[in-house]
Amino acid sequence: MKIINLTSKLALLAGMAFVASCSSNSSADKKTDSTNVDTSTAATASMTAIKATGPVPEWGKSIKPEMQAVIEKLASYGDKPIETLSAVDARKNHTPTDAVMDLMKENNITLPAPQVDTVGKEIPVTGGNIHVRIYTPKAGTGPFPVIVYYHGGGFVIANLDVYNASAQGLAEQVGAVVVSVAYRLSPEHKFPTAHNDAFAAYEWAVKNAASIKGDPKKIAVVGESAGGNLAANVSIMARDKKIMVPVHEVLVYPIAQADMNTDSYKMYANAKPLNKAMMAWFTDKYLVNMGQAKDPRMSLVMANLKGLPATTIITAEIDPLNNDGKMLADKLKAAGVSVDSKNYEGVTHEFFGMAAVVPQAKEAQAYAADQLKSAFKK
Repeated sequence: MKIINLTSKLALLAGMAFVASCSSNSSADKKTDSTNVDTSTAATASMTAIKATGPVPEWGKSIKPEMQAVIEKLASYGDKPIETLSAVDARKNHTPTDAVMDLMKENNITLPAPQVDTVGKEIPVTGGNIHVRIYTPKAGTGPFPVIVYYHGGGFVIANLDVYNASAQGLAEQVGAVVVSVAYRLSPEHKFPTAHNDAFAAYEWAVKNAASIKGDPKKIAVVGESAGGNLAANVSIMARDKKIMVPVHEVLVYPIAQADMNTDSYKMYANAKPLNKAMMAWFTDKYLVNMGQAKDPRMSLVMANLKGLPATTIITAEIDPLNNDGKMLADKLKAAGVSVDSKNYEGVTHEFFGMAAVVPQAKEAQAYAADQLKSAFKK
């Protein structure tokens, strides 16, 4: 990849800053909050072409070669399908993050020094405490805008380390303090624990923004997959509880409805790294009973969406949740909410964190960062 000018170089650095988010988890949350431990930011140096070696998968005929290479690497670990495992064992599986990082090593793509400092903190929630990791830009003195970030994992797997790259990338690209939230996971903590934890973390950020070099008037929420569902719910709860509503929300392939017979669920039932069977497994593990799948907190398309902040929705073509994001965008627009959305072709669920190796991820991350920066300027 030839860098022809400074603008292109800066775009590369920014775009690569979310190297490795994913919906699985290779270990429990270690609460290690040093930026020296990292799947975190972006690859610089020489990006060589990432190539797939096998045939195009039946479930994704339009898949881009770089995306296919990640899926092939993930398959090479030989892990058992998540939907066949207990939650404890599923959390031990390799992740798309692992695949991206291994491809980076094989192609001599290196990581730059972090542009943020990090610190961990325990914050109180109903029934105990949860951990948050706070990312603060090294450049500037603040007050910085604040982003409260929620990771994916179907409410069951993943942790702050697995999604470190997304949180750090947001902080670096937007120039914001990011509060990444380790909400409690199911089945140990059933619905609606994750939703309540998510709001408690947002409320804590609103009340404590100044103490973390943040601007309490400029707070946004961002989430991926299950985290996208949580981010939208935080906005709804803030509206209903009459506290400051986020200035913007970015929802990346959010879980937004209960019907697993949509066109995208049918077309990509066997896709990787997320398939229909995994979604059924996640739903069963998080909910007390399947009737709760139609609760408006789970099925956002059934919620009252009026008065929510301007929303950015990012979807992936080869993803059972593709229709979820599009349906939610339509419902938000019908409720009078300003929505900007983009669908990225040839990529799968979890592509967003793969900017080091997947060009569409670099584009999506730059788009999300621009949307947030524009919202914070208003």
